[in-house]
Amino acid sequence: MPGLYVHVPFCMSKCPYCDFFSVPTPSLIPEWLKAVDREASLYNGRFSRFDSLYLGGGTPSLLGEQELSTLMEGLFHRFRFSTDSELTIECNPDDITDPMAALFRDLGFNRVSLGVQSFDDRELRFLGRRHDSLQAERAFDHFRRFGFDNVGIDLMYGLPGQAESNWLKTLGRAMALEPDHLSCYQLTIADHTPFGRLRDEGRLTPMGEETERAFFLLTAEYLTAQGYIHYEISNFAKGKECMCRHNWKYWRRTPYLGLGPSAHSFTQGERWWNPKSLSDYCERLIEGLRPAEESERLSPDQEYLEWLSLGFRTKEGLDSARLLEHPRADKTLKELRDSGLVICENERVIPTLKGFLVADSLPLLFC
Repeated sequence: MPGLYVHVPFCMSKCPYCDFFSVPTPSLIPEWLKAVDREASLYNGRFSRFDSLYLGGGTPSLLGEQELSTLMEGLFHRFRFSTDSELTIECNPDDITDPMAALFRDLGFNRVSLGVQSFDDRELRFLGRRHDSLQAERAFDHFRRFGFDNVGIDLMYGLPGQAESNWLKTLGRAMALEPDHLSCYQLTIADHTPFGRLRDEGRLTPMGEETERAFFLLTAEYLTAQGYIHYEISNFAKGKECMCRHNWKYWRRTPYLGLGPSAHSFTQGERWWNPKSLSDYCERLIEGLRPAEESERLSPDQEYLEWLSLGFRTKEGLDSARLLEHPRADKTLKELRDSGLVICENERVIPTLKGFLVADSLPLLFC
């Protein structure tokens, strides 16, 4: 089934590393809510029943009770959802109280992604986060108290000057909470962000490539030893049932609809995306126009490359029969197996941990 994504583009403040579209103007939430409902009305009947909903951002937990209730009521009015749908909301720890956790439960959310990033208060200040480590632990406890049995934690490593011992302490405090899912992302210093400007000025030195590799391997080995399934380069689940169903749609090229500014959509080989501007997004919908800024239809070669790129990111891997249809694939696949970058199992070509390290370059070997 397809998945539904809604981009909530509001934050109280912008983190210096963040390259996602967001604005620190919550006063515009009512206008955005109307625009999302208008956009949703444009897709009546185009998508079948959804089985996942993901509220991302930005900071979805910034929405108040009435605002979040209005959004969810509108989505359930416009679209059909399966009875066993996965409903995820991203949260900042400092927003979470017992009443908020109860509200999420009552609105039907059954999965939470908690943006912790670190359990080291010094690192949290460097990252511009508004919470401290104790707030993060309390937020997690709020969700457990209100019956959430699929709570994930987002963490970030690869900070300039970060020691492996500090990262292991963060992982250890995460393990003490027994999360159902962990996303461990390497800090990426993007252009046009405050960190990007500091890097360009020579005031921030990114972690070196070899050190980044060491942190990645350390993370994977530590979490798999704790019983987590390393099912995608940056994602770990306590069991198969805890893998993020919605994100699998991106990796498997399953149809999905994205609502809100900067949101992307994909179905039947076509991809389109909305403008990274709240005003442009709202104005187009007020005028009765579809807000998509651009679209593309991939050629067969582009689709094949994308299939390779996404497949080499996951432990599901790639269908070996389709892979071997490509000229010279036999020889390439043998070289990858001999190098320990992939294994062949149950008619799948599956990247190893060593293969994950070079996942971006593997697709090019088959083109």
